[in-house]
Amino acid sequence: MDSFEFNKIAAAVLIVALLLIGLNQITDFIYQVKKPQTPGYKVEGVVEEAKTASKEENKKEEKLADIKVLLASANVAAGENTFKKCAACHTNVSGGAVKIGPPMWGIVGKKSASHPDFKYSSALVAFGKTWTVDELNAYLYKPASYIKGTKMAFAGIAKDQERADLIAYLSTLK
Repeated sequence: MDSFEFNKIAAAVLIVALLLIGLNQITDFIYQVKKPQTPGYKVEGVVEEAKTASKEENKKEEKLADIKVLLASANVAAGENTFKKCAACHTNVSGGAVKIGPPMWGIVGKKSASHPDFKYSSALVAFGKTWTVDELNAYLYKPASYIKGTKMAFAGIAKDQERADLIAYLSTLK
């Protein structure tokens, strides 16, 4: 291959590269895209909520229903059915075995983190309260939010009546 043929190949490669760069510049000039000041699309008819509320204000808004009122109309059979969600980790029989979580027999009125055969999280040990119906109601709503650092990975029970039914059922385990 002589040097003249090499020059033709090099010139062809350079011309193609210049054409690509030039076409890109020309199309950018012809089709100028204006970037929006804020990314995304504005949806008509949607009112943007104020994002200034603090976490404490949000907690105040998440006020739980009075569990004692709900317990008056609680259905123990429905609570036993709800306990099936808990049965993967907890037992509901007297002298029940420790599974992923401690047994629930006699939990209402019992001091938290008090089962001798279960290793509780340090957060639950520090909690140190008695499991009243009010404490259980708040804990079962969102366990990880109520006691930060708990080992219980359950997301919680959002429905007030479902929690009341479960607490009524747990109250019968004596």
